[in-house]
Amino acid sequence: MVDIVEQINYWQNGALEDLEAAKQLISGDKIRHSLFFAHLSLEKIPKSHICKSTGKIAPKIHNLIRLAEVAGLSLPDDKIDFMAEMNEFNLEGRYPVPFLPPISIEEAKDYIQKTEEALQWFIKRL
Repeated sequence: MVDIVEQINYWQNGALEDLEAAKQLISGDKIRHSLFFAHLSLEKIPKSHICKSTGKIAPKIHNLIRLAEVAGLSLPDDKIDFMAEMNEFNLEGRYPVPFLPPISIEEAKDYIQKTEEALQWFIKRL
């Protein structure tokens, strides 16, 4: 039998750990890797909501908008837009052909800051 509270904590703690990894990577000028980990943190936090709302293990999908839908979360438009942008970094981090134009360190730091804000938004609703 799956311990749902354990699953919720696993996903939430993982989201926070991945955000910290993203911050460490950005401080080392590893932009692509940092943004991949930022996406990963945003992927894990809705999975904690899915566990809580369904009582089941979260699905093995990576699309942030879809995960929020499965969790039953009603995202404000600015969060939907941000999550859609962040979905690009999932692909960029996994495949060798870059799909996005180069991102400056300043832009990357802004993404990391917005990721942290989004995580706090999700955590407050958990």
